[in-house]
Amino acid sequence: VLAGYNGTIFAYGQTGSGKTFTITGGAERYSDRGIIPRTLSYIFEQLQKDSSKIYTTHISYLEIYNECGYDLLDPRHEASRLEDLPKVTLLEDTDQNIHLKNLSLHQATNEEEALNLLFLGDTNRMIAETPMNQASTRSHCIFTIHLSSKEPGSATVRHAKLHLVDLAGSERVAKSGVGGQLLTEAKYINLSLHYLEQVIIALSEKNRSHIPYRNSMMTSVLRDSLGGNCMTTMIATLSLEKRNIDESISTCRFAQRVALIKNEAVLNEEIDPRSMIICLQKEIQELRDELALVTGEQRTEALTEAELLQ
Repeated sequence: VLAGYNGTIFAYGQTGSGKTFTITGGAERYSDRGIIPRTLSYIFEQLQKDSSKIYTTHISYLEIYNECGYDLLDPRHEASRLEDLPKVTLLEDTDQNIHLKNLSLHQATNEEEALNLLFLGDTNRMIAETPMNQASTRSHCIFTIHLSSKEPGSATVRHAKLHLVDLAGSERVAKSGVGGQLLTEAKYINLSLHYLEQVIIALSEKNRSHIPYRNSMMTSVLRDSLGGNCMTTMIATLSLEKRNIDESISTCRFAQRVALIKNEAVLNEEIDPRSMIICLQKEIQELRDELALVTGEQRTEALTEAELLQ
């Protein structure tokens, strides 16, 4: 990510197997930090060491609950019910790139600011107690670090994003013993995980022309992560209890399919228009000064942006 490549780390497994603990960590001890806080610590440590580039870091935190997207960092989140918030919606451009409408980006200049955003988002997550797990996350959450870098005086900008994904736990409805709202949530969770599995199966098959990304919001958002422009790592979490052996085997089989997928990550570079204009203005002014020396005339007019566009 620091070099300009997209990345994704996601945890998959049954409810109660340790996905959330792995991704976000425990709240009691510093040594129990999860992947997200450790990643933030590492990234900002590296940014401080590298003075050759100008870095800009932004954070977004998306929750997908019952197949609807919500912004966990929305300033109104704590004062409203989840359903009352503006929904995050998917927009697809002509190049089949996915854009998220109503998902806010928050700049973080240091590790402390980034961690505060993480803690705010975690506070707003949908969590409920089930017979399988005392604090079961009832939604999929995608914590994304957006990183931009450029060298001083250069017009080339590198953009990269790192998705850190905590998927809701798969669970068998009969085994989990839930009902009412929890049953509805379980159905949405299992359905979205089923669509994720269908995408993984399609990607692992050779000569498969159609990949069903659009079947669910989660697979649409993670489109690049699954067979696209991204370096992706999956963490399979397993339960040690004998009664969960079937779910553990299913998770291992899913991990085997994921291992067959080959992504093609490319360096994300582009020319910053504003920086290019400044460079051109400087170059033209230098040429004018040279011309003035040759002709004996002093031309000191500043080149305007309107003149450039003519």
